[in-house]
Amino acid sequence: MEYHAIVSVLVITLTFFGYVPYIWDILKGKTKPHAFTWFVVAVTAFVAYALQLLGGAGVGAWPMLTVAVICIVVFLLSLWRGTRDITKSDIVLFILSLVALFLWLVVKQPVLSVILITVSEVLAFVPTIRKSWSEPYSETLSLYEISAVRHGLSILALQQINLLTALYPAAWSLTNVVISTVLLLRRKRVAPEPLANS
Repeated sequence: MEYHAIVSVLVITLTFFGYVPYIWDILKGKTKPHAFTWFVVAVTAFVAYALQLLGGAGVGAWPMLTVAVICIVVFLLSLWRGTRDITKSDIVLFILSLVALFLWLVVKQPVLSVILITVSEVLAFVPTIRKSWSEPYSETLSLYEISAVRHGLSILALQQINLLTALYPAAWSLTNVVISTVLLLRRKRVAPEPLANS
């Protein structure tokens, strides 16, 4: 097995290590994902996968496809067990994310497209960051820590590293570092609330 495929399999393995506890925490009612975030993330992950293939990522695109499928599962779970704390700013950011996705459809320029979906992705995470600030125990910290590492590693799995293939995972890695930092800092200041029976 060649180097890129080995790294790709490692990243996919880390993906499951990150998401299985996250999904389990959703089912237990401990984690409450924000539906707006996960809808946009699922769509942009599929677009990023297609753009990575276009950019020559080869086996390095496998992790993105894996993430896209899992994000659909998280989105569907968020409709059932997610947060009900949706603000006007969340709605505005959700609309801006959808506008960026729409522009991607219209632009038909691969590099500009990956920039637009990356912007869409970052905007989509703002509601989760806001929620994490006020409710730092409503997210599973390990998912974001593992995701920061695996997205960084996924760049090494790319058979061709260029703006088209690497921008999205690099931005996602950075976004996960930000969310991890917010959760860690806020958990030092906010005591956990007892879980309500659900």
